[in-house]
Amino acid sequence: MRHFLSLNDLTADDIRSILDNAHARKSARGDKPKGTVDDDAPLAGHTLAMIFEKSSTRTRFSFEQGMRQLGGSAIVATSDTMQLGRGEPVKDTARVLSRYVDAIMMRVKSHETLTEFSRHATVPIINGLSDYNHPCQILADLMTLEERGLTLKGARIAWVGDGNNVAMSFVNLAAQTGIDLVVASPNGYRLQGQEVERARAAGAKITLTDDPDAAAAGADALITDCFVSMGDDDYDARLEMLSPYNLDEARVAKAKPGAVVLHCLPAYRGQEITDAVMESAQSAIWDEAENRLHAQKAVLMWCLER
Repeated sequence: MRHFLSLNDLTADDIRSILDNAHARKSARGDKPKGTVDDDAPLAGHTLAMIFEKSSTRTRFSFEQGMRQLGGSAIVATSDTMQLGRGEPVKDTARVLSRYVDAIMMRVKSHETLTEFSRHATVPIINGLSDYNHPCQILADLMTLEERGLTLKGARIAWVGDGNNVAMSFVNLAAQTGIDLVVASPNGYRLQGQEVERARAAGAKITLTDDPDAAAAGADALITDCFVSMGDDDYDARLEMLSPYNLDEARVAKAKPGAVVLHCLPAYRGQEITDAVMESAQSAIWDEAENRLHAQKAVLMWCLER
């Protein structure tokens, strides 16, 4: 059973295989209409269940369209329209849905929901986002960096801002990819030390700092995310602490010439990133968003061993 819960669980070969498949499938589509099925239709007859405890734009549309392009279908539900939202045990829902569908993608509040689902499901469980990490997003990011000509091994990747679940996913694959990860966050918004130490013990090169300019200096890629995410109730405090960590033209200029700028979206222009940076030639944000589709198609195929 191949669950996709954390990039911690994947080997370097797994990550390479998924990325190579994503690149190849994107290239093979050419100019086909977006709803056209891929020529090989590798998931014909397969159905993906998608469960959302949190609202979604990119995750919802990319997974549903991805299944359509792979020749399969998707069933979408929110937790409050299921018995799950009325207190049915997670293990019961996992067992039942396993009888109906071939894989389950979940966008959840608590990572424990995913891990419990995976313990009782008999089909692959895919992490569409949790409070712990966001592995699908990171594969799209890596795909985008490679499209921009970056070799991952040895690349200096600077994360500037909140040490959140997306930043954690970079930690989760730093060892397997050989990236040089630098994370700049203020006190109170830093990554968990235990997870960082686990990655370092596996060979990851990770630097934590509170200096955003030092992180940006010489970077091959600059990455940020919104300062206030779904579920955060400390809006004013977050903006006060994180505002000095925004990506503006001056900070981007400290990176290598032509450094790639990424943001997983939604973006709040003028807070974590300026409008000028988002619209600059160095921004690959729209390619990054598109690549959620292609990377997740490859994840689905990896999970289902197609």
